[in-house]
Amino acid sequence: MIKRFIHYYKPVSKIFAIDILCAFLVSACDLFYPMITRNIINIYVPNQQFNLIIKWLIILGILYILKVIFNYYIIYYGHSMGVTMQANMRKDIFEHLQDLPFVFFDNNKTGTITSRIINDLMEVSELAHHGPEDLFISIVMMVGSFIILSTINFPLAIIVFSAVPLLVFFAMKLRIKMSNAFLETRITIGEVNATLENSISGIRVSKAFNNKKNELKKFNKNNDIFQTARKNAYKVMAQFHTGSSFIMDFLNILVLGAGGIFFYKGYINFGDFAAFILYIGNFLTPIRKLINFVEQYQSGISGFKRFDELMNEPIEKDEPNAIDVETVKGNIKFENVSFSYNEHKSILKNINLNIKAGQTIALVGPSGGGKTTLCHLIPRFYELESGNIFIDGKNIKNFTLKSLRKNVGIVQQDVFLFTGTIYDNIICGNYNATKEEVIYAAKKANIHDFIMSLPDGYDTYIGERGIKLSGGQKQRISIARIFLKNPPILILDEATSALDNVTELLIQQSLDELSKGRTTIVVAHRLSTIKNADEIVVITDKGIQEKGKHEELLKKGGIYYSLYNSQFK
Repeated sequence: MIKRFIHYYKPVSKIFAIDILCAFLVSACDLFYPMITRNIINIYVPNQQFNLIIKWLIILGILYILKVIFNYYIIYYGHSMGVTMQANMRKDIFEHLQDLPFVFFDNNKTGTITSRIINDLMEVSELAHHGPEDLFISIVMMVGSFIILSTINFPLAIIVFSAVPLLVFFAMKLRIKMSNAFLETRITIGEVNATLENSISGIRVSKAFNNKKNELKKFNKNNDIFQTARKNAYKVMAQFHTGSSFIMDFLNILVLGAGGIFFYKGYINFGDFAAFILYIGNFLTPIRKLINFVEQYQSGISGFKRFDELMNEPIEKDEPNAIDVETVKGNIKFENVSFSYNEHKSILKNINLNIKAGQTIALVGPSGGGKTTLCHLIPRFYELESGNIFIDGKNIKNFTLKSLRKNVGIVQQDVFLFTGTIYDNIICGNYNATKEEVIYAAKKANIHDFIMSLPDGYDTYIGERGIKLSGGQKQRISIARIFLKNPPILILDEATSALDNVTELLIQQSLDELSKGRTTIVVAHRLSTIKNADEIVVITDKGIQEKGKHEELLKKGGIYYSLYNSQFK
């Protein structure tokens, strides 16, 4: 995990190196002041060397001007470095998400994933900038102060620095407790985000059923859990800060007491005593930075742990010798295919099915029989438990995922449209297409005339998930995508089941046009839409039960006959 964290410093290594150099120079400037003060008190004032006083004051002024420049670089460029690292992490995690299999998104909430990408990485960027810098400054200041104080009075320096091991022991003792507390807050804020995202997405359902109280109850439950977790984190933080502050306050008493005794006994002079007091101020600064570092480290590293967990999720991979498939005819063969989402329930078992290129095959049967799952296995959205699927006689595992999915088009019942314009949502079918090709695809999908009736035409903003469009309009835009993609294999997954009869007829005309010359697999509950299929396959939880044309299956008087009569009795 630490190795991955360090990896993100490489693109900003120059800025990081200069940042650390500036931090070192700022620390060096701070170390000069007590020494100059000591010399002024002990030497220049008693000897009335005013020219040297003026000289060193000018030098001190120059150092402070340089310190301003160094601090500006640290604050501006250091934070910019942290933001760049955060942006690179966010880019990597987003790219990683694109390669994760469907099963990951089946098992994880959108709001929780969003929280990992946005919230968790905010603290990581602060750690990336301030962490090494604060640690480095603290070490330089502490070591420098100890060396200089040792040259002034070694026994007194040892007494002063005896508090450091106590502070380190105290910090280490609370480290694990703080880590667990901050990690818990990360998890709980993810749940709050998930509830919030889900509630906002379903706000129309909530209003329709007057479910405000229940939505508030669900949100407040997770919000209260987060509040409790955050309070626990602050409790540990309070223990850490108050304990470390007490040790530092005690250090002041120790310096004043021991230094006073040493001065009284004549072991040090007034200038040395003053230098000790000033260096203790310098000494307390790195200790405070160390305290801040420990707190920042726990907060940042807990966020990076969750980032690292997500980055370690196994991605979809091509087989070692996978090839790009260019031309596909569309022959599909299922050979003893079995699949289950978990070990407790098998969805598909020993499925054998041959689909010839250009054929239209309809999959029907009761819900839960695995019709949609069978379709999702063709583009390898899920991996087979056993068996094989062949396209044009070649195992789909031997194709690269990109080239395989390029040859498969899917029109689903639940159409997803991206926030943006109509043009944006059609061209995602093929980003290399021209404007003319987009318009041609819209015409083929019978949506062009509607688009042109809008004030902004193809540049019309459709709202989140296409909320400003009707179901039929959204469906036709999704069909236009497939026309633009122009794949040889087409999957229609209950593409018209959520539409009214008039709209269904219009959409069906577009789908019939879309299916021409393609291998088409239709998942349908409305059996009226698949009467003319080349073959109808009846699938239940026991596998394929019947196969044949519409009239043949009716004559058999089996499952299909019962399903058909239940719709048209």
